[in-house]
Amino acid sequence: MKTLPLSFAITSAITTMLTSANAISAETVDAVELDTVTVSADFRNSNVQDLSEAVTVIGADNIEARSAQHLESVLSFAPNVNYSSGASRGRYFQIRGIGERSQFIDPLNPSVGLMIDGIDMTGLGGAATLFDVEQVEVLRGPQGTRFGANALAGMINIKSKAATKEAEGYVAVKAGNYNTHSESAAISGSITDNVQGRLAINSHQSDGYMENEFLDKENTNNIDEVVARGKLAAQLSANTNLGLSYFYADIDNGYDAFSLDNNRTTYSDEPGVDAQETHAFALSLDSKLNSSVILETEITTAKSDVEYSYDEDWAYGQYTWISNDPVYTPDPCDTTQGPCLAPTDGYSSTDQYLRDYQRNSFDIRMLSAEEGRIFAGSTDWVVGFYHQTRSEDLVRNYTWDPQYTSTLDVTSTSLYTELTTDLSEQSRIIYGVRVEQWQNDFENSLSTGSDETEMLLGGQFTLESLVNNDHLAYVSLARGYKAGGANSASVISEDKRTFETEYNNTLELGLKSSLLNDELVTRIAAFYIQRKNQQVKQSFVTQETGEAPDFTDFIANAAEGKNQGIEIESQWQVLEQLRWDLSFGYLKAEFTDYEISAEDDDDASKMIDKKGRAQALAPEYSLASGLSFSATEALTFSLESEAKDEFYFSDSHDEKSKAYVLWHARIAFQQGPFQAALFGRNLTGKEQEVRGFNFGNDPRDGYSNTRWIQLGEPRLVGIEARYSF
Repeated sequence: MKTLPLSFAITSAITTMLTSANAISAETVDAVELDTVTVSADFRNSNVQDLSEAVTVIGADNIEARSAQHLESVLSFAPNVNYSSGASRGRYFQIRGIGERSQFIDPLNPSVGLMIDGIDMTGLGGAATLFDVEQVEVLRGPQGTRFGANALAGMINIKSKAATKEAEGYVAVKAGNYNTHSESAAISGSITDNVQGRLAINSHQSDGYMENEFLDKENTNNIDEVVARGKLAAQLSANTNLGLSYFYADIDNGYDAFSLDNNRTTYSDEPGVDAQETHAFALSLDSKLNSSVILETEITTAKSDVEYSYDEDWAYGQYTWISNDPVYTPDPCDTTQGPCLAPTDGYSSTDQYLRDYQRNSFDIRMLSAEEGRIFAGSTDWVVGFYHQTRSEDLVRNYTWDPQYTSTLDVTSTSLYTELTTDLSEQSRIIYGVRVEQWQNDFENSLSTGSDETEMLLGGQFTLESLVNNDHLAYVSLARGYKAGGANSASVISEDKRTFETEYNNTLELGLKSSLLNDELVTRIAAFYIQRKNQQVKQSFVTQETGEAPDFTDFIANAAEGKNQGIEIESQWQVLEQLRWDLSFGYLKAEFTDYEISAEDDDDASKMIDKKGRAQALAPEYSLASGLSFSATEALTFSLESEAKDEFYFSDSHDEKSKAYVLWHARIAFQQGPFQAALFGRNLTGKEQEVRGFNFGNDPRDGYSNTRWIQLGEPRLVGIEARYSF
């Protein structure tokens, strides 16, 4: 029987408390209400407590409490949300057990969308930095009406701080261990009476957490990131607003994260790179045409150049290994120190992926205003048109193969509508549909591409009821989709070169409550997901003695699955000085039909049945809890913990991560415009495993299959200072 951590037991007790809290007669004289939290990713800005779906909003105070630089550091605030690394940052996200883990040679249609200030950055999670960010919104469940093909599992929306009319700004610095330092500044205010602007820039560097013994360096897995954001807001008239956003990211990180000793010491002679340069713009125009109709339009464009590379052998050269002394030595081998392997018993190779992305989109929608409701004034409506083009050009340079190139061109055109009809003063239904034409044109240097066009259909139906002024209950049915596509030429058999669309049918029940004179808010959601035609990345390894492992990866419609669970969130202003935030997720995600072949053939004797096995990156429980205490007006303390159950790293092998509990803390002092803080993350130095494999890569044991893991952040401590004006 699995033993859950103490934090899980505490959560169970709190859950009991939350379900009974409405019976408490709370007549506190000086009640402190929690701030209203608005979600901007919906068609209309909505209070998170009024939105009938599972949404987590991670605010600037949460980001500050973690001293978080990147999205990966705050995702634990959202229940049943995970990420996969295999790079310098967590670049791939999973919601309720659904999402990608990596990208190598094949094109990728993501399951979790990523938006940054209205710009589609899906699949480019390295750019999800949190500098000058107002909030992060995590929408769990298929967004078939609102976002379409890139949001099968959900959507992450990052919203940076807006331009202000009043002049304001700040300068800030941060320093910590591992030679970490960060410098940032922002300025905002009115340019004219009707135009406001904001400009913010940040530079963040760290040596990283690995030491390369061969190169005698401590920065081969370094972080080197520069991010700039610019915003303009103009009021063209009393009813018309124009907005312009610019996002720039220059990420030049190293990638040297795997060690032959499964620790933080590497021997690579050609460490890899995890780099991205992005220029992105968004232009929006919102106008209230009359008392009946509101017009909203948005045009975006983004260009990203990405390099992802690594030292495949994790060592140097055609190396030798002294069997009784665990140190790599260059040729020739010194036989006086012990027997040696011949140089040809090892291999040396690198793998490099250079991708250029271009994305352009146009979205125009009309919404009902106060006098535009239809059906005798009972129904609000939204109708819109969306068009996107995106291209992805790849150049792969691999030691063992000729240079490989490919081009993916995707054109997506959608019509969507959503209606909200009042059934009574307490109840209403929300129903919407999206029809999307998806054209996928894939070409490569081996002339094994494909050209596919399909029609996709998604939507939702929600019934919500205001039980009383304190409780909103809802039940929803939603259908999401992820378009089919093409594999690369690494797939030998022609029938495996394409895969079909996956559909996600989700039933969700929820209850959102405001208790104790609005001092305690809770959100509870239970869900059941049926995954049809599930796209699964299959992989197997073949390897000759002394040669590089040969990976064959491809996506196939090899499985059906079911994902079910419960999610609980609460924010409780326990005292005027004390706030308690809690997030808990329970998830059972398993395959109901999944067989993979041990090799690339159809030999039934080599088929592996994984029916009933848990899906990858789907921990059974996840938990985050945080206390924030204001000792005085100037001094505040925060203490947080996050816990996660073990989970499979991949669907194609059975290696698992280890369960963990992490602790974080921050002490901040505020005096007028000046703030100073001392922070620590992972205070106990707990090892967390963020990526894992199973294959042979160590000459000491004859390249036998071995469990390999990438470690996440160790103990990080630092100081921060900020001056605001």
